Amino acid sequence: MALWIASGLLAFAMVGAGGFKLATPRVKLMERMKWATAWSDGNVKLLGLAEVLGGIGVVVPHLTGILPVLTPIAAVCLVVLMAGAVKTHVELKEPVAPPAILALLGVFVALGRFGVV
Repeated sequence: MALWIASGLLAFAMVGAGGFKLATPRVKLMERMKWATAWSDGNVKLLGLAEVLGGIGVVVPHLTGILPVLTPIAAVCLVVLMAGAVKTHVELKEPVAPPAILALLGVFVALGRFGVV
């Protein structure tokens, strides 16, 4: 049950954040997110797409039973994305708790779905 809750929270956060990046012009994102000033429009959209697909990937494969090994792989990919987000937030002297918490959720989901925990 804990794995499903963690997966759901991670999916909700990633689909929300990624969808926001996909739907919002970079010029608007730059008002809230300092890092967006250094990124191209395409890179911001690619990041948003990666977050949305990762969010879907931590739930759908295991839920449907179709290639369930993709669930922990998606979780590992999100951990890598969130590690990059933590690094970026540290460099910009911004709070690191949100991406760090998401990274920890990803680690928990990955370990749990790989059967380690």
